[in-house]
Amino acid sequence: MNNSNALLNIGIFGIFVVATLFVVIRASRNTKTAADYLAAGRAFTGPQNGIAIAGDYLSAASFLGIAGAIAVNGYDGFLYSIGFLVAWLVALLLVAELLRNTGKYTMGDVLSFRMRQRPVRAAAATSTMAVSFFYLLAQMAGAGGLVALLLGITGKGGQAVVIAVVGALMIAYVLIGGMKGTTWVQIIKAVLLIVGAGVMTLWVLGKYGLNLSGLLGAAVDNAPKAGEKLLGPGLQYGKTATSQLDFLSLALALVLGTAGLPHILMRFYTVPTAKEARRSVVWAIWLIGLFYLFTLVLGYGAAALVGPDKIAGAPGGANSAAPLLAEALGGPLLLGLIAAVAFATILAVVAGLTITASASFAHDIYANIIKKGEGEDKANEVKVARITAIVIGIVSILGGIAANGQNIAFLVALAFAVAASANLPTILYSLFWKRFNTSGALWSIYGGLAVTITLIVLSPAVSGNAKAMFPTADFDVFPLSNPGIVSIPVAFFLGWLGTVLSKEDDKAKYAEMEVRALTGVGAEKAISH
Repeated sequence: MNNSNALLNIGIFGIFVVATLFVVIRASRNTKTAADYLAAGRAFTGPQNGIAIAGDYLSAASFLGIAGAIAVNGYDGFLYSIGFLVAWLVALLLVAELLRNTGKYTMGDVLSFRMRQRPVRAAAATSTMAVSFFYLLAQMAGAGGLVALLLGITGKGGQAVVIAVVGALMIAYVLIGGMKGTTWVQIIKAVLLIVGAGVMTLWVLGKYGLNLSGLLGAAVDNAPKAGEKLLGPGLQYGKTATSQLDFLSLALALVLGTAGLPHILMRFYTVPTAKEARRSVVWAIWLIGLFYLFTLVLGYGAAALVGPDKIAGAPGGANSAAPLLAEALGGPLLLGLIAAVAFATILAVVAGLTITASASFAHDIYANIIKKGEGEDKANEVKVARITAIVIGIVSILGGIAANGQNIAFLVALAFAVAASANLPTILYSLFWKRFNTSGALWSIYGGLAVTITLIVLSPAVSGNAKAMFPTADFDVFPLSNPGIVSIPVAFFLGWLGTVLSKEDDKAKYAEMEVRALTGVGAEKAISH
C-alpha cells in the first residue's frame, strides 16, 4: 500500500477519534456520582440502549472475523452469525428484565442479593475479569491485523505500537467519559458500522443485478479449491467427527455465552426501568439480525471479488476480507472509511469491556469486600474504577501484542465459552432455583472458570499445529478447539453439586428476589408498568 493511501486512512481515523473524544468530553460533564460513572445515571432510553448494545455486541469479530470466515469457509463461517444472533433469545427471555430488576451496577449485585456477599462478589468479579480479558485479546489482535493491512506495517514491532495506541485511546475514553461517554461512542459506532455494512452490501449486490444467486455463483467460480463446497455445510467443520463435535461445542458456547457476557449484562443497568431493558433488547435483536444478514453478502462478496486465496494470504489473514472487499469496490477512499469504521468498532468495544471490568473490581471488590459496603465512599469507588481501567488497559495491550495474528472470531468464541461456563449457570440458578446457595455459586463460577481455561490451554487452539497460538509447542491433549460442550454441563453440574453438598440455607431472600425480579418492586426506578 502506498504512502498516500496510508495517510488517507490515518486521516479518516483521526477525524473519527477527535469527533468521539469531543462527544465523550461533553458526556462527562454530568458524571458526578458512581451511578453516573458506572451506569450512565440510568438516563438512556430503550432504543438508545438497544443501539448501544448492538454497538457493544458487533465487535471486530462480527465485522472482520465473520466476513472473513464466510469468505474462506462459506456456509460454515455463516454459522458464527447464526449462533451470535440466536443467543439473543436466551438473553431476552431469561435474563434481561430479571437482571435489571435485581441488580444495581454489576453481575455481582444479582448473585449476592440472596447469598453471602463477600465470597460471591469476589467470584463474580474474577469471572468478569476473565471474560473481559479474552474478549479484549480478540479486539486488540483485530487492531493489529487491520493496521497491518491499512498502513502496510507488516513487522510485529510496528503492529505492537499500533495496538498500544488503540489501548491508550481506550483508556482515555473510559477515564474521561465513564459509562455515559462509552455508551455514546457505542451508539455512534453502531450507526456507522450498520450504515457502512449496508452500503457495501447494496454495492456488492448491485454488481450482480441485485441477484444473490449470481453473487453466490461468482463466489464459487472465484474459489477453485473449495468450489461448490463454499455453499454447503462441512468445508470447515465436516471433515471429521472431531470437527463436527467442535462445531457443536462452538454453537453451544455462542448461544449460551451472550446471556453471561458481563459487558452486555451491564448495559441493562443504563436504562431507568425493566420495561426499557426489554425494549432495548428487542431493538438490539433487530439491528444485530440485520447486520448479520449483511455479513453473508459481504463474506461471499469478498470471495467473489477478491478471492479466498488472496484473503488468506493477506497480512491480516481472514480478518482482512471486509477491508479488501471495500478496496475492490471503492478504491482507497472506501477502504479508508471502512477501516475507520472497523477501528471505531474495536475502540468502542474495548472501552465497553474496560469499564465493565473496572466497575466490577471497584464496586464488587473495593466497595463491598475491602470496604465491606459500609458507608460506600462513591468518590473513591469511581477513583478505584479509573485506576483499574489503566491497569486493565496495560494488561490488554500486552495480551493483544501476544495474540496478534490469531483469528478474532475464534478468540471471541473462547470468551463466550468462559461466559457460558462461569457466569450463565450461576445467574440462572440464582434467578430460578430456590435451593441454590453460596457454595453452589462458588463451585459453579470457580469450577466453570477452571475447567474452561484448563481445556482451552490443552486444546489445539493453543498448541500442536501451525495455526495455534504457540505453533512450536505440543500439549494439545484435549481434541476440541472450543471447550463449551464439556465445560458448560460441568459448570451446571458443579453448581448443583455444591448446593446439595452444603448445609447452607439461602432460601430466606429467594421470595423477595423473585418478586423483585418479576415486578421491579424495590429496584431503583424499576416499576415497569
